[in-house]
Amino acid sequence: MVWTGFSGTKLHDTIKADLQLRNLGGVILFASNISNPTQVKLLNDTIKMFGNTPPFIAVDQEGGRVARLNKTNGFDTTHSAYTLGTVFNLEDSTRKAAGIMADWLYESGFNVNLAPVADVNVDSLSPAIGKLKRSYSRIPDSVFVHTNWFIDEFHKKKIVTSLKHFPGHGSALQDSHFGFTDITTTWADSELVPYQSLIANGYKDFVMMGHLYNANLDSVYPASLSKKVTTDLLKTQLGYEGLVITDAMGMQAITQNYSFEDAIVHAVNAGNDVLLYTAVLRNNSSLVRQVINIIEQKVIHGNISQSRIEESYNKIIKLKSDYGLITSVNDLADNSLPGGFELYQNYPNPFNPVTTIKYSIPSNVKGQTSNNQTTLGIDVKLSVFDILGREVVTLVNEQKEPGVYEVTFNAAKFASGIYIYTLRSGGFIQSRKMILLR
Repeated sequence: MVWTGFSGTKLHDTIKADLQLRNLGGVILFASNISNPTQVKLLNDTIKMFGNTPPFIAVDQEGGRVARLNKTNGFDTTHSAYTLGTVFNLEDSTRKAAGIMADWLYESGFNVNLAPVADVNVDSLSPAIGKLKRSYSRIPDSVFVHTNWFIDEFHKKKIVTSLKHFPGHGSALQDSHFGFTDITTTWADSELVPYQSLIANGYKDFVMMGHLYNANLDSVYPASLSKKVTTDLLKTQLGYEGLVITDAMGMQAITQNYSFEDAIVHAVNAGNDVLLYTAVLRNNSSLVRQVINIIEQKVIHGNISQSRIEESYNKIIKLKSDYGLITSVNDLADNSLPGGFELYQNYPNPFNPVTTIKYSIPSNVKGQTSNNQTTLGIDVKLSVFDILGREVVTLVNEQKEPGVYEVTFNAAKFASGIYIYTLRSGGFIQSRKMILLR
């Protein structure tokens, strides 16, 4: 449920630890992380290598002013949404521009584009949207068709997209990067039209919540921290079933008005599935670890329900599975046999206190021979060790025929910490880490 960014063109050591030990869900890159196409591909490959569960790797590639892959780092200039939707207003132009950028992201190793902008160009001088020409049109239906074409081109490359900034940033007289942004008197229901139409068209990737205050929708909280806007309006009223991500939680619209801890609690309880941060450290230690610790304590004390966490987790894993980032437990048909030994990452991870471990036995192994009798099975042992290397439990120790298996590990009697689980069969040995969090 946590994504973060970092500075520099090489992977930050804390991000490596976040990926390996804390199951970081996603990483966002900015132009400052990218020097050329070869470098960014290597960087993204490195991120994937360190991730226990394959992470989302995101970038803002709208085109125009907001395009992290651009001419300065070895790519090219791109048209703005306004040019495509208002000046050209042609399907071929929008698809071509989106297709080129989708190719760049695919070749560079990204799997998420935090675009397109579904904001309506209500005020052409709006500092964060209209002034930067980030909106396709002042006509809501036109915004819908252009964003739909944009999304389609990225889906062809199996790249996840994100609509932004719900419920609509196009009328705002302020920029939420720099402080409280009130759209109460400028916003109109028509700004929901692009979202409504895309959702009705089956859109289920991401919707990014804006740090936008509208007293007519919620008199207390901005949209990103509001259950009334995130859950009641977006999910229930509009019927959105996909993932919801916050805009960057370090924007001053949030930091000037809420504590670090309160913002996390409000964002999760509002119904956000992913909390987006752009910094890797807070007070010189892992920001991700601090977010996890806060959420864990709030769940323990009843301030956040465990079902709220599980809802987001399940949706995240489903989207990663739908786009081929992870291997679903249902990927292999019942009559399909795996081609090699494999020990998969447990899920959920971190867990408390029950988790599931999946492993596969290939079809090309020879069965055991004893007393002139050949069996179809092979000896398999699956054990769990503590961080000191002591075996704490044996989950499987028997002959298994080729196939895919799952075993449940109940750690109710064990202390919080890192555990290693190891699969042994014949000459095959593979181990993975898992984290028990109380």
